[in-house]
Amino acid sequence: MPSVIDHAVQVRLIATAPGPHAVPAVLQYRPADPLAVRMSFPPEISLDGSAVDWAFARELLDEGLRGPAGRGDVRIRPYGPDRTVMEFHADEGVAMVQMKTAELRLFLERSYAAVPAGQEQTQRAVERGLTELFGAA
Repeated sequence: MPSVIDHAVQVRLIATAPGPHAVPAVLQYRPADPLAVRMSFPPEISLDGSAVDWAFARELLDEGLRGPAGRGDVRIRPYGPDRTVMEFHADEGVAMVQMKTAELRLFLERSYAAVPAGQEQTQRAVERGLTELFGAA
């Protein structure tokens, strides 16, 4: 089983300036943390010039492909038949990105192949057991 699933994606940053801007981003899934997904953005798109990482529930991403999901810092919704919009809410404001739904589905398929839905707690127990076993060695 892979220890980390990284999936490079191209997102379109939706900004107040005219026209969306293409930006590289990386989706990441770690079977050792089976409930979470991470999305990383490069430093050049942040206000302070540092890389930006967001963590949110894998289930939220799955739900957001079918309909509006999330009420907190991360919100996801379909945008037409082949696009998905993700909103990231912070004290500084809101960032919105748009990406191909097919890319998100592929990433989720890879994550479910590593840890099937409903097996997350079992995976956590296995990881804890391995840590205890090898930590004692």
